[in-house]
Amino acid sequence: MAVGGVVVPSGNYEGKVTPFVVVTCLVAATGGLIFGYDIGISGGVTSMDEFLEKFFPSVYAKQKDASGHESQYCKFENHLLTLFTSSLYLAALIASFFASATTKKFGRKTSMTVGGVVFLIGAVLNGAAMNVEMLIIGRLLLGVGIGYANQSVPVYLSEMAPAKLRGALNIGFQMATTLGIFGANLVNYGTSKMKENGWRVSLALAAAPALIMTIGAIFLPDTPNSMIERGQKEKAREMLQKIRGTDNVDAEFSDLLEASEASQRVEQPLKKILERQYRPQLVITSLIPMFQQLTGINVIMFYAPVLFKTLGFGNDAALMSAVVTGLVNVFATFVSIFTVDKFGRRALFLEGGAQMIICQISVGVLIYKVFGVAGEGAFTPALGNLALALICIYVAAFAWSWGPLGWLVPSEIHPLETRSAGQSINVSVNMFFTFIIGQLFLSALCHLKFGLFFFFAGWVVLMTTFVYLFVPETKNMPIEEMNRVWKAHWFWGAYIPDDAVGLQHHAANQLVSTSLTQELLLNVLMSTLFGLGDEAWKDREAAVLVCHRRGCINGLYPHLPEWW
Repeated sequence: MAVGGVVVPSGNYEGKVTPFVVVTCLVAATGGLIFGYDIGISGGVTSMDEFLEKFFPSVYAKQKDASGHESQYCKFENHLLTLFTSSLYLAALIASFFASATTKKFGRKTSMTVGGVVFLIGAVLNGAAMNVEMLIIGRLLLGVGIGYANQSVPVYLSEMAPAKLRGALNIGFQMATTLGIFGANLVNYGTSKMKENGWRVSLALAAAPALIMTIGAIFLPDTPNSMIERGQKEKAREMLQKIRGTDNVDAEFSDLLEASEASQRVEQPLKKILERQYRPQLVITSLIPMFQQLTGINVIMFYAPVLFKTLGFGNDAALMSAVVTGLVNVFATFVSIFTVDKFGRRALFLEGGAQMIICQISVGVLIYKVFGVAGEGAFTPALGNLALALICIYVAAFAWSWGPLGWLVPSEIHPLETRSAGQSINVSVNMFFTFIIGQLFLSALCHLKFGLFFFFAGWVVLMTTFVYLFVPETKNMPIEEMNRVWKAHWFWGAYIPDDAVGLQHHAANQLVSTSLTQELLLNVLMSTLFGLGDEAWKDREAAVLVCHRRGCINGLYPHLPEWW
């Protein structure tokens, strides 16, 4: 068994996968569209000459410098330009904490609706921007929308989905994100052909995914967990019966009530999550989103056109290369959807990490061979295609590992009393490091040069080791019984008290099950080995005594036949 892995039997809730729950989760997952569209649109817009000339003339002049004295690594370095991209994530960080309170008090769907409306307003402002100030204000509003959506959507999906399909349905959020990125890449490629205002069209079209999310959220039901949390117990039972496709939901409903009672006793979730018994969830929820950004993926997703232009691709070739990586991102995410509940989270984390390490080191070596330290040179078509291929393989590895799992795992590991707070921490840490990398990437590329890819590869080595040692397997485990996973872990088990939510109920069931199993085995043993009839083994003590006298209870039961 892997050091950090532990296999815990899944819960035995009744129910089936209903069309209603699948459709509901797919509609909710469209919240990822706004996140993905923004990631994809930023880099394309910031590589458009008309946009740079209007808002960032110094960058435009540096890019058009034909003297040959400007390093390829430094041609896009500008802190105001990176602020345009990264300001959104600072706003999302702050908004996620307000979203936590909204999600807990008013429900998951309310947060999703608020996020869609605010994002829509930001898209309109960006499309109509006349100066940098309007651009930044619009980006901040987009960030608020993303903070609300990213806080509520993964939690909604984890609570609605049945345990055996929670991974696949939750990854619908990441699939929507990748579709948003790909759609934005296509939009950028098309608008770059426009003689003027192509950038306006690209930015304004962010309103389309915002409308899809907002309208979808209005018609979505809330989760049973959220209904119970707000005192609507009968509605919660009816919704649970509807999404599970059975009237017999007593076991799951009982666990939800137990979780809700524990949640109601918590007045300050953000303070509560700092307690020792929540240390495993806090550490995982803090480190996984940090690691997700330190894979370096947003170097590719934010700045793909800029990066490809830096590496010597023409404008059209740079935008088309971004489209190619976006398409790879979409198809690779399908791999995760179909494998995450079969092979588990850990397997995808570990394989994806190894693949990313190899690709990042290879890209770093290739760029060094072509540009050296001085940053002077150009890719041949063959080497350019090789660089693109390596980046695509890297993107694929991320898309079926750290991309979806970075949102899935933190959203499914928390008990109800800290779930909203935990997801807020997840989003805020993710947005903080997204902001840092978005703000510093172009400067880091200028100063670290090809070494930037080695820098990210080193982080992937560290995070892959962390997963191997400290991230348990959570596939197929009911969300309100997740404490069983932590309790069984070699390191985290010491932090989980024996009376934690989900443990006592399971222990009682296990005791009954074990007692019945022992009785059955004893009956079979008596009948098979000694020919004792029903009357003989009905008296348990007499049967054990007979067995003992005949020598079958002795160390490792040496008298039992080999087949037993």
